[in-house]
Amino acid sequence: MSILVLAVGFVLFLWWFSTGIVLYIDGLPTRTYRWTLPAAGGLLVAALLGAAATAGRTDLAAAYCGFSCGLVIWGALEASYFTGFLTGPVRTPCPPDCRGMARFLRAILTSLYHELLVVGVGLGLVYATAGLPNRTVAWTFVVLWLMRWSTKLNIFLGVRNLNADWLPEHLQYLVSYMRQRALNPLFPVSVSVALVAAGYLLAAVVLAETSFEYVSRVLVLTLLLLGVLEHWLLVLPFRSATLWGWGMHKPDRAASIAKEQP
Repeated sequence: MSILVLAVGFVLFLWWFSTGIVLYIDGLPTRTYRWTLPAAGGLLVAALLGAAATAGRTDLAAAYCGFSCGLVIWGALEASYFTGFLTGPVRTPCPPDCRGMARFLRAILTSLYHELLVVGVGLGLVYATAGLPNRTVAWTFVVLWLMRWSTKLNIFLGVRNLNADWLPEHLQYLVSYMRQRALNPLFPVSVSVALVAAGYLLAAVVLAETSFEYVSRVLVLTLLLLGVLEHWLLVLPFRSATLWGWGMHKPDRAASIAKEQP
């Protein structure tokens, strides 16, 4: 039982703490980004080296290292987006008369370059770890990648809590591509698919033959379930500041802009 509690507690802490740190960095003045990007680049290189060094190992430290490296790689890529360094060819608000598929395609273009980088890194990690005993880094990244895409689609279609105040000033134009509504048709599908995947992972946890397999799968499963929780936080009457107020510099704002979107 202690090995389970340690693994779940490890993920919970990193999920809570890393999210708060990202929010804090996003809220800093843009002049600080000249330090943020080199630091993120250094962490990215260190995480890639750490993942490569532990990909062939099957001890518990390797499982935790692989998971942590996956989070750091993801965080470094997110830093490139939220600092505005790598976004997409469209960096302006959505015109009021832009609707339907045109609005969707324009929304994709706001982060196209970053999304292509994420896809490239994700596929690279999956390929690089194929056939190796420790693929924790790849599965951690894939869970973050797919759950993030699901979150973006749901925010585009409409949810109660847009978390628009999470965006730094230079990305506030993204609010015009969001929609505020109680629920959207994709939400139950997103949650259901994620729960089916969680059920598969739970079965894999039960069938684990070694402590390494057990911990590695518990880490990824816990992260996936937290992704489901984050989806529910989009539609429930709950303020994110309750969990991450310590990392937020600015008050809730800009959500009213999204209400005006079609």
